[in-house]
Amino acid sequence: MRFVILGLFMILGCAGPLAAGTKTPGHISAQRLTVPAGPFVMGSLPDEREYGYRLDENLHNSTAARRNRWFEVETRKTLELPAYRIDSTPVTNAAYFEFVQQTQHRQPFVTPELWRSYRLIHNYDAVQRFLWQAGKPPQGRDQHPAVLVSRADAAAYCRWRGEREGRPLRLPTEAEWEKAARGTDGRYFPWGNAFLASRLNSYDKGPYDTVPVGQFPQGKSPYGVLDMAGQVFEWTSTPYRGDPQRYTVKGGSWDDYPGVTRSAARHGRPADIKHILIGFRCVEPLS
Repeated sequence: MRFVILGLFMILGCAGPLAAGTKTPGHISAQRLTVPAGPFVMGSLPDEREYGYRLDENLHNSTAARRNRWFEVETRKTLELPAYRIDSTPVTNAAYFEFVQQTQHRQPFVTPELWRSYRLIHNYDAVQRFLWQAGKPPQGRDQHPAVLVSRADAAAYCRWRGEREGRPLRLPTEAEWEKAARGTDGRYFPWGNAFLASRLNSYDKGPYDTVPVGQFPQGKSPYGVLDMAGQVFEWTSTPYRGDPQRYTVKGGSWDDYPGVTRSAARHGRPADIKHILIGFRCVEPLS
């Protein structure tokens, strides 16, 4: 696990039926996939947590997750959810660019001083390739996930896109995100119980950066949702362990070991942080 604060980490098939894609003008072309109403298994049991710890230890000689008991917050339960639709991929820089253009919302950016205040393991040099300039995303990254957005930025984008479409779009809850990622059977990863490094963008195979969305079709969830493991963590609307200043992010990132890329893994981040490892997607409630 590499997504840590120095000294203390603050933690984490086959396609289903497709909803009709929703397309809007300009750069935005967001297909949403239907997650049917019904129960699903959320969280993990001790054997899954042990599997996550051993993955990190065996593949990367990392005992950080076990030492800090990062996976012990994944309470196992069965929840019933109404039907909803979820973006098939994370929101891209191209889609976020149209939002910034039309609303004059602040661009994804973080100053060196603010970045240092986060006390993250990445130095500011690692941030440079993700920075927007003059209201435009980095060259060649239009189809990469939008990052360096706070939870409020992400929520504002979903509201804006929903207003354009006449639909009530918002960030997913943690439960909605997790069901979309793993289906109903409690599997460890979107594709099953075995970690397969070729099915996601994580630290295991590189390229140690974001990539254009949708590049790992074999890593799709039971509902056909892509990039739910690795690539970027994703904001949810659920406070982390009841703390209204911190929100749950899910999925792991391109810079993470495999344990945290499990669908049950959960991690908390300050709501106002703008991180190179955190993006988002939107959901549309159907009830």
